[in-house]
Amino acid sequence: MIPERVGVVGGGRMGAGIAHAFVLAGATVCVVERDVAAADAAASRIAQSLARSVERGTVDEPLDALLARVATTTDAATLDGCALVVEAVPEDRALKHDALARIEAAVAPDAVIATNTSSIPVGDLAGILNRPERFVGLHFFNPVPASALVEIVVSAATDPEVVERATHWVEALGKTPIVVADAPGFASSRLGLALGLEAIRMVEEGVATAADIDAAMELGYRHPTGPLRTTDLVGLDVRLGIAEQLHERLGDRFAPPQLLRDLVARGDLGRKTGRGFYEWSD
Repeated sequence: MIPERVGVVGGGRMGAGIAHAFVLAGATVCVVERDVAAADAAASRIAQSLARSVERGTVDEPLDALLARVATTTDAATLDGCALVVEAVPEDRALKHDALARIEAAVAPDAVIATNTSSIPVGDLAGILNRPERFVGLHFFNPVPASALVEIVVSAATDPEVVERATHWVEALGKTPIVVADAPGFASSRLGLALGLEAIRMVEEGVATAADIDAAMELGYRHPTGPLRTTDLVGLDVRLGIAEQLHERLGDRFAPPQLLRDLVARGDLGRKTGRGFYEWSD
């Protein structure tokens, strides 16, 4: 069910996780980055992630065999021959437009092109492609190796056969697909952000501490992780970007709280910077 060759454009936390998932499922993966330094960083990120899977015993193959199926490069031409290419660059329309144009120029006419966007309308991104019918959203969740969900986001132009293929691929990764229309925030980002923003407002208003608000949702509603710890894991800058997108399209109920803006301006972005609503010593 998994394509023999898969491309990933963007080797950051999400792109590396997507590459990891497809390698474990048996694919050969080519990761394209913007420059040599970024490509080297992506290679190291993926190698460390695969090593952890081997150490935990979640995969039967030796690490050398897994690493042999991963290549990182700056040359988009190496995407030729990939049946699926997933764009995973940061949530910026201009960056995504550039990446998608480079992907379409490199791949065969029957290749599926996907975006990992969490908030930008898939239809908006499809508009720059010559063949938007082969374009679909594949919204993976962080951390990708441990996450059980992938949103398949369908634009008005997406071919139903592409949706069917994408569904089978997600299932072959051992994850659960849900199919959603190309609505603002899709399903997960819209609902998750609504809860996260309200939790931030509660901290801002002094209702309770971040830890106590999270405990309310974890113990009272059986959420595995509270909304503020989740915000730290996702990245406060990522949450702010999504909030601004949905505020523009859905109105004031998604207006970013000033506390969120202040933390991002200060560089307290969550786990990746060591501090957000929590301290992250590791």
